[in-house]
Amino acid sequence: MACPICQKRKADRLCPAKAEKICAICCGTEREVTLDCPPDCAYLLAAHRYEQQHPRPIPAGTPLLDVHLAPDLVRLHPQFLSALAFVIAKFSAGETAVTDTDVLAALQALAETYKTLASGIVYEQPPVSSLRRALYDALSAFVNDTRQSPPQNPFGHPKDSEIFQLLVFLYRMGLLRTNGRSRSRRFIEFLRGQFPGAHELKREEPRIILP
Repeated sequence: MACPICQKRKADRLCPAKAEKICAICCGTEREVTLDCPPDCAYLLAAHRYEQQHPRPIPAGTPLLDVHLAPDLVRLHPQFLSALAFVIAKFSAGETAVTDTDVLAALQALAETYKTLASGIVYEQPPVSSLRRALYDALSAFVNDTRQSPPQNPFGHPKDSEIFQLLVFLYRMGLLRTNGRSRSRRFIEFLRGQFPGAHELKREEPRIILP
């Protein structure tokens, strides 16, 4: 049987995204590009393990790479940082179309907003995409709600400049975790994995079991 994608090579591996067999080459080239690969796919997991061992360089000119992060940033506000990550993971669990690229765009936009707030200027430029704007709004709402509640550590609520740096920290983490493919959710899956007991992040069991 010929691969349904290339129509040339032999279809020899079951693709959960297409619910049929495709060839190994198309699996490698179309994975997370034209194929919406489920996170449980054995071939996707193997590819991610390889990518973890061979990290890609961050492209030159990527925004926010020149920002200096305070060395004690994470130590001072670990709960806040963890909560930001949870907001992203929860949003992504409810919006299965969201990708790493969407998450990075929302983080970058909100970081830029808090960069201006830290300098005393109120200027907001949220993402145009409705999905990215929704995540941007969810993160922004979390920050605003947190500031209206009692602080959970002796250092108090993070300042605008610290929120900016924490968002940059998450943004950079995403750059290092994603693989750059247009439909990649590798960073999202990493964040989900940080909260193994959270029922809000549970996903459906895969419908196709690979050998």
